[in-house]
Amino acid sequence: MHDSPEFATEVGYPGLNDRWSDQSLDAITRRQRELQAPLAVVKSIRRAKLSSAEQLNYDLFQRNLDEAIEGTRFKVEYLPLTQLIALHTRPTLEIEALSLHESVPGHHLQIVLAQELAGVPEFRKHSRHTAFVEGWGLYAESLGLEMGFYQDPCMKFGQLVYEIWRAIRLVLDTGLHAKGWTRQQAIDYFLANASKNEHDVTVEVDRYIVWPGQALAYKIGQLKIRELRHFATQELGARFDVRQFHDQVLGNGSLPLETLEQRIKKWVKPEKTGK
Repeated sequence: MHDSPEFATEVGYPGLNDRWSDQSLDAITRRQRELQAPLAVVKSIRRAKLSSAEQLNYDLFQRNLDEAIEGTRFKVEYLPLTQLIALHTRPTLEIEALSLHESVPGHHLQIVLAQELAGVPEFRKHSRHTAFVEGWGLYAESLGLEMGFYQDPCMKFGQLVYEIWRAIRLVLDTGLHAKGWTRQQAIDYFLANASKNEHDVTVEVDRYIVWPGQALAYKIGQLKIRELRHFATQELGARFDVRQFHDQVLGNGSLPLETLEQRIKKWVKPEKTGK
């Protein structure tokens, strides 16, 4: 908790509200090095001796550690700090889509439900699998249509601006990290295809440069949730209840997409037969 006082405040741990995390390069290097110790402990545990629920916790914890260690290859700490993406700089027409993504039914609802989970290890309440978390955020934006939002043409345009922005990110992430694009190529492509200003575009491109795959994860997660909703709708027909589907998606915290798919299919089977 002392290494991350912001997280301590988030979960209600007392006494650290007046502190910030040490973001010096030395502290970041130390935290990355210390990831190896818990991984060694996990690997010493005999997974086969665990219950099925404990095996899931084991697998998720080890995966989190593996991904954290893998992520140390990418120097996110060098991402430029800027005020150019502050809320007051965003066009008003983006507010509905942004609010649905970040608040309800998006991340606020998603994270609060995860933090209130009972009967799971503490790490499960605070895991952040990007494809799951951000996939739900994008999916939540699309729920605005079903919830009666985007009635104002400007707000509908804002939602479409967000859609093209996410499509552009798929091209830029791939271009930068698989096709050898330069920073300027990415900026130029973004400006040519989106109604965003150069400052916002530059900030976004710098983010993609130091965070490979993160932009892709948004869309991958959204498409998987849509796919699973379509599957459940087709399988259950008149029995399908979108509220129950959402409960199943969010009811076990942040999960790898393959685990989420297993969970949804396991839920659908008895629902289909009414047993």
